[in-house]
Amino acid sequence: MATALLMDVVFEETEKTEPKSLQSVGNAESGYFLSSFIDIDECRYGYCQQLCANVPGSYSCTCNPGFVLNSDSRSCQDVDECTTENPCVQSCVNTYGSYLCRCEPGYELEDDGVNCSDMDECSVSEFLCQHECVNQPGSYYCSCPSGYTLLDDSRTCQDMDECSVSEFLCQHECVNQPGSYYCSCPSGYTLLDDSRTCQGSVQCLDPVRCDEPYIQLNDNRCMCPVENPTCRDQPFTIVHRHMDIVSNSRVPADIFQMQATSRYPGVYYIFQIKSGNEGREFYMRQTGPISATLVMTRPIKGPRDLTLDLEMVSVNTVVNFRGSSIIRLRIFVSPHSF
Repeated sequence: MATALLMDVVFEETEKTEPKSLQSVGNAESGYFLSSFIDIDECRYGYCQQLCANVPGSYSCTCNPGFVLNSDSRSCQDVDECTTENPCVQSCVNTYGSYLCRCEPGYELEDDGVNCSDMDECSVSEFLCQHECVNQPGSYYCSCPSGYTLLDDSRTCQDMDECSVSEFLCQHECVNQPGSYYCSCPSGYTLLDDSRTCQGSVQCLDPVRCDEPYIQLNDNRCMCPVENPTCRDQPFTIVHRHMDIVSNSRVPADIFQMQATSRYPGVYYIFQIKSGNEGREFYMRQTGPISATLVMTRPIKGPRDLTLDLEMVSVNTVVNFRGSSIIRLRIFVSPHSF
């Protein structure tokens, strides 16, 4: 009767508090009631922070996944998987009891929650680029068609003014147009197959006519016969030549050469500009005993049509003879620098 009363008292206490009332009994083993050694379920009293497993005469604490048991064998501490395991392919974020994988900009997390795959931004929106979107790992870039350039916003294309980039694209004038350009030539010129060079039109010249007392030997040569008394003080021959030069040519420039066809003993030659050099744009430079070069000393702005009489004087000291020949050089200066 007394034993039954004691057990009722003990059960009342265990319903309300931890089983320290067993210690007052003094004859019970740890984890058991005194009289019949009934196992105490310690898990009912919150001995463990997370998971508790009752065993005969004791208990065992464990932790949820993502936690580890502390040295007190009761409390649990979060495991930082990002530093211990690093399970993510790119970026790992530790959370309480777990972790999250994240991807760098331009990548997206796959369904496994671990791996990252490239995000094709170009397929997400058609408004990223004005012209063409080019995907690349982790990013994308915008490209423009030929003749256009990408602005600082990295998406908008603007026409490139090729004419302002280089002054050598066209020989005469460069005309910009959307996405391209073309070269144009002045009136009287045609554009060659290289699409940049201009060629002047053909100018027809009148045939050479020899004035009295000269007679015509061929298409460009006139001769004054020695038997004609009026030819005594005239140049023996006049040879007609012509050439083209561009406007404002660089100077000094050698532009024409003349020389004697033969050399005789006792004869020397003097070369000079007889007429046509009123503006002093030219002079004759003797380059050898029988040759000289016409030098342009000042730039000439075209269009101009000049005629120079270049005289070669032959002096024979043996027979005391002096004679001359003329090259009548017609120079066409173009209106442009080409």
